[in-house]
Amino acid sequence: MGMLSPDARVYVAGHRGMVGSAVWRALEARGLANLIGWSSSEVDLTDRDAAMDAVTSAKPDVVVVAAAKVGGIMANSTYPVEFLADNARIQTNLLEAAHAADVDRLLFLGSSCIYPKMAPQPIPESALLTGPLEMTNIAYAIAKISGIIGVQSYRSEYGRRWISAMPTNLYGPGDNYDLETAHVLPALIRRFHEAKESGAASVTLWGTGSPRREFLHVDDLAAACLRLLDVYDEAEHVNVGVGDDVTIAELAALTADVVGYSGALEWDSSKPDGTPRKLLDVTRMKSLGWEPLIGLREGLESTYAEYAARLP
Repeated sequence: MGMLSPDARVYVAGHRGMVGSAVWRALEARGLANLIGWSSSEVDLTDRDAAMDAVTSAKPDVVVVAAAKVGGIMANSTYPVEFLADNARIQTNLLEAAHAADVDRLLFLGSSCIYPKMAPQPIPESALLTGPLEMTNIAYAIAKISGIIGVQSYRSEYGRRWISAMPTNLYGPGDNYDLETAHVLPALIRRFHEAKESGAASVTLWGTGSPRREFLHVDDLAAACLRLLDVYDEAEHVNVGVGDDVTIAELAALTADVVGYSGALEWDSSKPDGTPRKLLDVTRMKSLGWEPLIGLREGLESTYAEYAARLP
């Protein structure tokens, strides 16, 4: 196996995104200097020839697949064609190009939405493909599942030492704060910040606040990615999460406190809650010698500071 070599040439696909940029920071902090990244305007990964040319020319030793078309429930429900086709193309093209370039190590990053809607909690890796998916983001989930199977297929057919990781809900620097497409945590940060600025007496949130979710800081995920590249070489994907969760109401109260919004929080229970609980079983990842180090309040404080600093 062996550790990630300091002179390894690592291509981070999606290095401008929240996950890719965190992986890039972690690699730099580890002293790796031969890092490769292209913006989508430089290399369109949905274009097979463009992806093939770029990767076979660069000849990386390691590829991290952190490029994806992502969004919340609203975006997933509105654009299922794009979520399925773009993600399937990006993954297929990258795996094909990495194989053509004889890339020894590849890490494919999926998402916890690959699991059945009624999976056991916390969700073990073995729950994959054991039941129906959540319909609101089935197109994205199917694309990500096909990526896992793609990695396993290259392993079994060509002996590639490629692996997959499935992170839970992520947050941190570089997140998306567009209210139409944002995930729950950045949406809360933005809504409370704007309510604080405008002096709003209350903020109304969707649902009952009772669903439980876990939140992993993206820098903790990046550390897990490096650990996996160092020590893991098996076909089964690995969950990366905290192993602990909070209710959306608790999350909202904590976020409001961090942002400094002191108005009332109201819940519109006519709006959908989504899955009651989604917690990953992270026994395997922890057994590989990794622990999340950033607590939720600490992570929220640094994330809010980064968000506020970016505002005009």
